[in-house]
Amino acid sequence: MQFGDSHKRTHTDGPYTREEVKLANRNCGILLEALRHDVTPTGLHYLLNHFDVPYVAGGEAWSVAFGGEVERPFALSLDEIKHAPAKTLRVTMECAGNGRANFHPRWPSQPWTECAVGTSEWTGTPLRPFLERAGLTRAAKNIVFSGIDRGFDKIEHAYERALSAEMAMSDDVLLVYAMNGQPLLPQHGHPLRLVVPGWYGMASVKWLAKITAIDRPFEGHQQVGTYMYRKSRDEAGIPVTAMRVKSLMVPPGIPDWYTRTRVVDAGNVIVEGRAWSGGGTPIAKVEFACDGVWQATELDPPPPTAYAWRGWRAVWRATPGDHLLQCRATDANGDVQPLEADWDVGGFGNNAPHTVEVKVR
Repeated sequence: MQFGDSHKRTHTDGPYTREEVKLANRNCGILLEALRHDVTPTGLHYLLNHFDVPYVAGGEAWSVAFGGEVERPFALSLDEIKHAPAKTLRVTMECAGNGRANFHPRWPSQPWTECAVGTSEWTGTPLRPFLERAGLTRAAKNIVFSGIDRGFDKIEHAYERALSAEMAMSDDVLLVYAMNGQPLLPQHGHPLRLVVPGWYGMASVKWLAKITAIDRPFEGHQQVGTYMYRKSRDEAGIPVTAMRVKSLMVPPGIPDWYTRTRVVDAGNVIVEGRAWSGGGTPIAKVEFACDGVWQATELDPPPPTAYAWRGWRAVWRATPGDHLLQCRATDANGDVQPLEADWDVGGFGNNAPHTVEVKVR
């Protein structure tokens, strides 16, 4: 069964559709001025929910079922999880569709420009001991994580994602119950979610209710029907996994209300921002440009965890006129943001330089 015109969508460079605007009103990105914070205030962290936010009263009776290719299936209560050894990680999380609206042509969906990112202190406990308690069989190849949020996206399904058994056994994959020192808010997965550091946000399943080991690749819609890099709609694609290297800047000066174009007074201007990469790869350098002339920036000290963004700043000699500011990052693997976006069918992985238009007076 299909609803609406989801199966009739085509790429476009035209005006945003009514459906895109409704999606944008349900979800939200970080305010770029909030990039000044090492840890994003919870209310400013980006938000993307595929379906409705499930209503979970209290959450004390919540449990997670472990099953499938395991020797000892069991149900794990939220109380047991909270009494397990706690671990807090500062993690930068970005939506895989961040920058979708900047592709030409674009895929009609959540119309992200560049704001779908945030950094939080996530508190929970490692998943690994519970997988060990369940006892994965030799046949276990993938671990499927199922939330209780349900709806239609081509087909009816609950939101589910999978990791390889090896990846799921990482000590940094967490069952999370707190964000920035407070219980998870309903829209962020209360009372329990998964956090997969270094990967795009689609891997960090919210409202986590079931963990199932399977003996084959997982073929759920959110695993293979979407979140695949594709150059054409006919190809199988490459799975979206770790975040690509990226950076953003705090737009300098003051904004025009409607266009968000910036107005800056001439003189020395401090420009600052954040940079991050995926898989725990450190940021090696960030460059800043005015009208295509690039200069080095000063990096903040490394963050407390390998998964968090790193601050940068530069002094810009602003001269009167209209200017185009950009930033680009390079990580320790030598990966650098491309000057032109690598176009993708679904609008995933756009890590072209952040661009800000400025009028200097």
